[in-house]
Amino acid sequence: MERVPALDEPLKKTLGAATAKVMAEHLDLHTLGDLLHHYPRRYAERGELTALSELPLDEHVTVVAQVADARIHTFNQGRGRRLEVTITDGSGRLQLVFFGKGVHKPLGDLLPGTRAMFAGKVSVFNRKLQLSHPAYEPLTGGASAADAVDAFANQLIPIYPACKQLESWKIAKAVDAVLDRAVDAADPLPPALREGRGMTTLPDALRKIHRPRTKADIAEARERLKWDEAFVLQVALARRRFADTQLPAAVRRPVPGGLLDAFDAKLPFTLTEGQQSVSKEIFDDLATEHPMHRLLQGEVGSGKTLVALRAMLAVVDAGGQAAMLAPTEVLAQQHHRSITEMMGELAEGGMLGGAEQGTKVVLLTGSMGVAARRQALLDLVTGEAGIVIGTHALIEDKVQFHDLGLVVVDEQHRFGVEQRDALRSKGKQPPHLLVMTATPIPRTVAMTVFGDLETSVLDQLPAGRSPIASHVVPAADKPHFLTRAWQRVREEVENGHQGYVVCPRIGDAEDEKPRKKSVEDEAEKRPPLAVLDVADQLAKGPLSGLCVEVLHGRMQPDDKDDVMRRFAAGEVHVLVATTVIEVGVNVPNATAMVIMDADRFGVSQLHQLRGRVGRGSAPGLCLLVTEMPEAAPARQRLTAVASTLDGFELSRIDLEQRREGDVLGQAQSGVRSSLRMLAVIDDEEVIAAAREEAVAVVAADPELEQLPELRIALDALLDKEREQYLDKG
Repeated sequence: MERVPALDEPLKKTLGAATAKVMAEHLDLHTLGDLLHHYPRRYAERGELTALSELPLDEHVTVVAQVADARIHTFNQGRGRRLEVTITDGSGRLQLVFFGKGVHKPLGDLLPGTRAMFAGKVSVFNRKLQLSHPAYEPLTGGASAADAVDAFANQLIPIYPACKQLESWKIAKAVDAVLDRAVDAADPLPPALREGRGMTTLPDALRKIHRPRTKADIAEARERLKWDEAFVLQVALARRRFADTQLPAAVRRPVPGGLLDAFDAKLPFTLTEGQQSVSKEIFDDLATEHPMHRLLQGEVGSGKTLVALRAMLAVVDAGGQAAMLAPTEVLAQQHHRSITEMMGELAEGGMLGGAEQGTKVVLLTGSMGVAARRQALLDLVTGEAGIVIGTHALIEDKVQFHDLGLVVVDEQHRFGVEQRDALRSKGKQPPHLLVMTATPIPRTVAMTVFGDLETSVLDQLPAGRSPIASHVVPAADKPHFLTRAWQRVREEVENGHQGYVVCPRIGDAEDEKPRKKSVEDEAEKRPPLAVLDVADQLAKGPLSGLCVEVLHGRMQPDDKDDVMRRFAAGEVHVLVATTVIEVGVNVPNATAMVIMDADRFGVSQLHQLRGRVGRGSAPGLCLLVTEMPEAAPARQRLTAVASTLDGFELSRIDLEQRREGDVLGQAQSGVRSSLRMLAVIDDEEVIAAAREEAVAVVAADPELEQLPELRIALDALLDKEREQYLDKG
């Protein structure tokens, strides 16, 4: 019987109900273990330069500095009092202000020469930065410099991630109250691994990270704690990979002279080396008796859909069915159209004029008419349809398959775990799974680095794809640049091509919910630009005389399909759309794209959108319009996108900016991360080494019966949601 971890004790037992409540509500810390794993974000040193002159405006900061002078000012004919304290760190000066009755205590505490920690929100008054009524904690027993030197020479002062309700030094005092309990921490690293790599014990690492005597203590503790995170996570993933190998799956080998061979013979081009090698990896997986679990990463336009289609045809050859799950109706319709066009008569199995070895390719979306839907469902349950392409409608209970052998998920980040799992559960045995993504979003990059999925990469563009030039258009600084952008779109149309204009919102009476304010929105000076407004302005202004149409998610499905068909046929010159065109839309004649309010989109999204142009023989042009100033992070993000067409490089930039999100959960941003010490971008070597060790441990003891401490750490990591994520993946 496994023991209950001693560090699961609630904080209120040690710290009292009031402090525990603040920690729970504002820092998400509930137990002794939570607090011991709330690590300092940096360490202040005696005499260090804290760069007071570069403090960020409107942010809550903690600084270590010395009082230079303190003066009382009176106002309102002596009735009001204001204490102004100037502090310095040797590199800059900062003013502290206290009013009214609040001046008495700091007047006695903050004498010139006193060294202290100060915490507060940075504001500006008379064009100078200041902290108004900051909290403070003196760092000396007295005012003398000699005392300060004696007490704090060589001491490293931990600065914790804090909040307005709980300053860093109060967290430090709480840690002091529980640090002796670190001895109860269950050490997840097997002794042989820890000793073999010369690492310290977990209790020692916790003591050194919170109360280091030297910088070497910090480095030693960080290395150990990174290993804990990497190893426990890798064990979780290794156990799931091991469990996958124990599941039965039907072997799906293509039949010589079957559907796949007939399709390959029809192709008007040869596959790239990358497409051939990735197809071999997939076919090898399909020929095994346990489910494939593969991620196919590829540049925009690298031919992922073709590779996925060949895998689906191989499964149909082997007597099974394949389902492709797309995130939007527009994309599902586009996939259905392009796949049936590529297959020709091979997609008309059982129909007049259809090829003998053909199959039926059906579309299933939520908005289909009753008769068409009934026929599609019948084709699936009888096995008449070998391939189905659909949206979330595929997941519904009514949808039954004859023999589902392969699930292809396009743009994996658009689907929750439950949705993918619901489709996978429709097979007689667990079907094979192929996940596709064009630009890995941070969590996908993280999963890839962690080796959660077997990974195939398509980094080669097919012959005939054209380069895309990308430029940032600073509309606020240089409005004539925007004028020129519209001229360029008109020139492309006059040369026989077409263009897209992308906007962040639709703009009708039932517009989207108010979006969350971003720090980069400059206090929401104006709402995001809307498709309907921009289309109207363009049609009456710079693009007058051209056929300008709109496309967005709230249009009727038939209307959307009609617009896309006419755009694909060249009848529409410029399509003003939301991100509904982000993936899968393939119109080789479209060469220009203008993205309005580009700073409101993520790096991955911008790269995806840009991939809609340059799909034919003519070069593509992508213009990123923004009103952000040059120094703003959002503007720098756009510059990064404009500077490279390498989606993998952009995903690294995205990851560095947003962090990896919760690698095991469904969160996409870095707010809720199970990783406190480990950074996916910087610690790839630790992760790779931890993966090797984890694989060996799981192979020797899949249930971890000999490693109870490791099981405790796994249980702490895998709460219910994460456990489901690993089970369903």
